[in-house]
Amino acid sequence: MKKSLIGRGTFRGARVLAVGITLTIAVVLMSVMAGGQAWAATVIRMGHVGFPGSLFAVVNDEYAKRVNEALKGRYEVKVFHSSQLGSDEEMLKGIKVGVLEMFQPSTIMSTVDQKFGVFEMPYLFKDREHVKQVAADPKIKEIMFDPLPEKGLRLLGMWENGFRVITNNVRPIVKPEDLKGIKLRVPSGVWRVKMFRAYGANPAPLAYSEVFAALQSGVMDGQENPFAQIYGGKFYEVQKYLSLSDHVYTPSYAVISERFWKKLPADVQQVLAKIAVEVADFARKEGARMDTEILEKMRKTLKVNEVDKDTFVKASKPVYEDFAKDVKGGKELVDRILALR
Repeated sequence: MKKSLIGRGTFRGARVLAVGITLTIAVVLMSVMAGGQAWAATVIRMGHVGFPGSLFAVVNDEYAKRVNEALKGRYEVKVFHSSQLGSDEEMLKGIKVGVLEMFQPSTIMSTVDQKFGVFEMPYLFKDREHVKQVAADPKIKEIMFDPLPEKGLRLLGMWENGFRVITNNVRPIVKPEDLKGIKLRVPSGVWRVKMFRAYGANPAPLAYSEVFAALQSGVMDGQENPFAQIYGGKFYEVQKYLSLSDHVYTPSYAVISERFWKKLPADVQQVLAKIAVEVADFARKEGARMDTEILEKMRKTLKVNEVDKDTFVKASKPVYEDFAKDVKGGKELVDRILALR
């Protein structure tokens, strides 16, 4: 009988202890919550192909810093550089199906919607102020950016990749005919290929992470990129000539998965979108600064030459004609951008 009483007492004691522990945990939880803290921030992975020190890396780090300060530990943007989360193609697929939260694409956006090929048109943009006007234009937003959620992604901001120049190991490029027969790496997207074929080159798409090895081995003779991407990829170490063509201005974009976006609280959505727009100005200023600094550095190792841009503009006419023919509303889009100069 005594044994039974002791057992019941022990059971009651265990229940009291369990209740006490539960109450203690609840008090601690309430205390932590009251202090405005959370057990762990929800991580937002932000991927890009740029190497450390590139414009992509600098801009992504600035975006993460501003967002993380604003969200105070509720959500945390973590940046993954150098294709750690995959190539542009792989990250784009991940964004569409919701297995990646954010990434920073550039030329590959023309594979999502043909209209983005307008940013592949040669000598379309006058300068960065012109780019800013286009990025802020409500009609451009309506035509190009607003339909993207239906494709599984949402564009939060139009950042910078930059004005592109040509490097190669064969000869200085002054006129389009100088590109004849040169094996030139280009990014994914039909319009860059069409453009350089019109100039006489032999263009081939290749992932950014593979460009250095292709140039070093001679698989490719040259490539075209903004200064920051050339310098970040150390392409100047395996190239001889730098031709200041400025043939295309390519934006980059702050893109978020639409599936992930829909799960976010409204105030978090507002922060992510607002800061993405604000960082666009930072990106363009950094791009201009880096262009000046990097060109001076690369003059020490590369033979730099000016380009006869009038001849390139003339040779670009077929590219515009194809864009107007192949892309619905293409001519109107080009005319809209030209009107914003």
